[in-house]
Amino acid sequence: MKIPLFPKAWMDGSIMDTQDAQIPVTTHALHYGTTAFEGMRAYWNGKNLNIFRVKEHIRRLHRSGLFYNIVAPYNEEEIADAIIDLCVANNIRENAYIRPMYFVGEWGIDLYLNRDAPVRFVILTFPLKEYFAQSAISTCVVPTRRFSDQSIPVKAKMGGNYLNSIAATLEAKQGGFDEAIMLDMSGCVSEGPGENIFLVQDGQLVTPDTASSILDGITKDTIIWLADRMGIKTVHRRVAYSELHTADEIFMTGTAVGVCAVKRVGHHDISGSPGEITTKLSNVYTDTVHGRGDVPEEWLMQVY
Repeated sequence: MKIPLFPKAWMDGSIMDTQDAQIPVTTHALHYGTTAFEGMRAYWNGKNLNIFRVKEHIRRLHRSGLFYNIVAPYNEEEIADAIIDLCVANNIRENAYIRPMYFVGEWGIDLYLNRDAPVRFVILTFPLKEYFAQSAISTCVVPTRRFSDQSIPVKAKMGGNYLNSIAATLEAKQGGFDEAIMLDMSGCVSEGPGENIFLVQDGQLVTPDTASSILDGITKDTIIWLADRMGIKTVHRRVAYSELHTADEIFMTGTAVGVCAVKRVGHHDISGSPGEITTKLSNVYTDTVHGRGDVPEEWLMQVY
């Protein structure tokens, strides 16, 4: 999926034409994937552009780099202000995706990173209505396993980590499916290449726990909060592969996808997809990110 960028980017403290936001081929991150990044969504409600849970995204962005001794050169307030300035510069008045990232610049081929390593910071924006064209997607469990903390920090949202997700996506797409489901190293359900996963069983939500090599999803946290307000309990535990075939409903969550129903796992159809609970949560989530209803004030950052 090729997504066109908005014409302006923010780089190292300045707004410039996106085509001018370039880096040299000697950039360390280009060689080794030493990039910490986030994905944020901005939603146009007809009156204002609301960016959803900016503080949580920026905090996770800062934490990701620290696993590798990479320190973001801007604090939370400076990054939030830069995001607003960039949205204004691009006059964004539609649903959009925001990609802030910082990375190690020219540092040779040295694998040891210390606080002297130069760090660059870039923010890109592009329009994004729906990540998946359909309301319910087909999935398959792929051979590629989700890496574990025994090899790479799973809570770090780093560029290099996503080669694991790319391999899983290739396997799913080449098999004719919309998305992959990955198992952890012990064979339990982990997550998708870029999404967390929920099963609906007997009226409650079941989702893999933190021991299942998952990224702590901000959309996932939002759904759990919304479900609790709706009287729907969430259980965090190890999820067996076979449970994917017995769940009443399955859905995936992520910043880009929002809430997306799973209609099929391999050649097993999920009955009633999108199901009643998935549909309710999807609708409430849509209202929440657009600022409709009882939304925590700190979750929405207005641009205009």
